[in-house]
Amino acid sequence: MSEVAKLLRRGNGAMKKVWAVANQKGGVGKTTTTVTLAGHFAREGHRTLMIDLDPHGSLTTYFRLDPDTIDPSAYTLFKNKADKQSPKYYQIIQKTQFQNLWILPASTALATLDRQLGAKEGMGLVIAQAVKDLEQQYDYVFIDCPPMLGVLMVNALAACQQLIIPVQTEFLAIKGLERMLHTLNMITRSRGETLEHLIVPTMFDRRTRASSEGLEVLQQRFADHMWSSVIPIDTQFREASKMAKPLSIWQPRSRGARAYGALVDDLLERPRTEPFANIISGSATA
Repeated sequence: MSEVAKLLRRGNGAMKKVWAVANQKGGVGKTTTTVTLAGHFAREGHRTLMIDLDPHGSLTTYFRLDPDTIDPSAYTLFKNKADKQSPKYYQIIQKTQFQNLWILPASTALATLDRQLGAKEGMGLVIAQAVKDLEQQYDYVFIDCPPMLGVLMVNALAACQQLIIPVQTEFLAIKGLERMLHTLNMITRSRGETLEHLIVPTMFDRRTRASSEGLEVLQQRFADHMWSSVIPIDTQFREASKMAKPLSIWQPRSRGARAYGALVDDLLERPRTEPFANIISGSATA
């Protein structure tokens, strides 16, 4: 029996919290945020699951899995739902080389989901159901989201208890944040419930005027939902990705890892809310 199968059979207590990491602009540190936060919790001894819902599969690729060929994958969960089959999580979830850290990988087939299966009943709650099924096996879950609105984004918002929005401290990224918040407001209005979100400034370079001005604009315009600190530029993030290691595990005392450690402290202090899916009815395929 595989280690994943043993974990799923054994269980280890109720899941503590589920976060989605999203932004409708690429290159803002979304996957880095997912990997580094998840690595922090794993290093602290918490069973941590990462779910990759981005058809580009950056999170999957980070751990040297190929989204072009991997099967089964996150897409399998949606196919199981459409075919009215029970998912076999032990076949889909992959153990990373790091203790307490697992990944539910993405495949490029997710790019066809909206067209092929998106209109089928219940497609908006597939990941929420998976999280519920796995709540006894994992302590924390991080969902890496696609950069566009569709059934995958709806799934992530339905499954999470809080949304983390990484935003690079520069003008174009701020415009992307506006689109993300517009999407969030549109979805929450249709649900009649607010999803808590935290804006996290990333790639901050205190040496540049553009970065400082970008941070100032964020703090002025989005003060109610801004994290009080920043994730700085750190070349160690690039080195960690080359070695397929979360920086928070490989170099936990590095500047970038310590910044994410401070973010963890803030996230844990925030009140635990019910998953957004609890107030969704019907197919939720918006």
